[in-house]
Amino acid sequence: MKIKKLIALGLCAAMVSSMTVAPVFAAEEEATEEAAETEEAAAEEETTEEAADPAAQFEGLKANEAYEFPMMVKSFQSTYWQAAVEGMQKAADELGVTFTPQGPNSESDIADQVNMINTAIAAKPVGLGLAACDTSSVTEALEKCAADGIPVVTFDTGVADAPEGSVVAEVVTDNTQAGAVAAENMYGAIKDVIANAEGQVIIGEVNQDATAQNIQMRGAGFINKMIELIQADGKTVAVAGNEFYVNAAEGADAKEADADVVIQVAVPAQTTVELCSTEAQAILSKENCIAIFGSNQVAAEGVLAANANLNVLGSDAAAGDVIGVGFDAGSIIKAAVQDGTFLGAVTQSPLMMGYYAIYALTAAANGDEVEDVPTAGYWYDATNMEDESIAPNLYD
Repeated sequence: MKIKKLIALGLCAAMVSSMTVAPVFAAEEEATEEAAETEEAAAEEETTEEAADPAAQFEGLKANEAYEFPMMVKSFQSTYWQAAVEGMQKAADELGVTFTPQGPNSESDIADQVNMINTAIAAKPVGLGLAACDTSSVTEALEKCAADGIPVVTFDTGVADAPEGSVVAEVVTDNTQAGAVAAENMYGAIKDVIANAEGQVIIGEVNQDATAQNIQMRGAGFINKMIELIQADGKTVAVAGNEFYVNAAEGADAKEADADVVIQVAVPAQTTVELCSTEAQAILSKENCIAIFGSNQVAAEGVLAANANLNVLGSDAAAGDVIGVGFDAGSIIKAAVQDGTFLGAVTQSPLMMGYYAIYALTAAANGDEVEDVPTAGYWYDATNMEDESIAPNLYD
């Protein structure tokens, strides 16, 4: 229900009007008004009226005590997490609570994060914020939280199989939607190349892992939307490479050897720009590669590092450029979008995820019931990076 999410996020603006991200919500309201003019609007609006706005639940919230929350991020290796911490600080200042951000050196250091989580739980906090590096690795810790009455709010990535009673709310991007946004914008640039190709062509995807739920959903969202778009134009598709993403793909209708288009999916052994670059270089080196997607900041920077050696990326598919699309922001990705190396990218709002994670934890610590808070993904390119609806989300 896209309209429902847009309205819900638009209403959040009243709560955070003093924040630099407020224009984002104004833009979301405009998008809602435009969507309301479509034929399906009446039914969607009826559904929206029946549903409570998930962010409005925090209006007027005050902390009953000066709570302190451990906040487990995936690492501090990208500016994405620094932006999330900035949002946490904004909320903490408003509510009169404190927090301690913690995370491993790399998002691949799963055991280190689990140890940090267990240490935090042993101190019996009033609540725990969690962005799990590997959602399957935190089951025992979440069981302990449920047994000890420690409410957990997940942010950035949810935990699909969380033990009952452990996770009270998720504050996450709709990653399936965000991956689809990347596919839709990429496809517009390459559809003529696919239509006119005399042989098989390859679209690459580099995901930093196949273990974190947000990355899984985003990667699959891109693949499934791309399959849908390609087949709508009469071409066949196969998905190859990483086993998880091959199995998660929906609707692929050909074997790799026979397909008109192969979506080649790569996952490095560890989460580093260097290893993502190695995977990207293997895909970009293929003569029939026409496009590539890096599904988060580390993966996108890896694609750009690979291109430094190959120099094949650009924004003009008709001239033979390989079309690159990134995800998240950061100075390296933004520069690539500005100069046309990347066609564009999709950004999240880690600032808002951090912000609402603290609000949700405070409400839970007060003993209130808390609902999930979804946030959207936004397409940006060289034409709209300065727009007030986009710029606040383009963290460095």
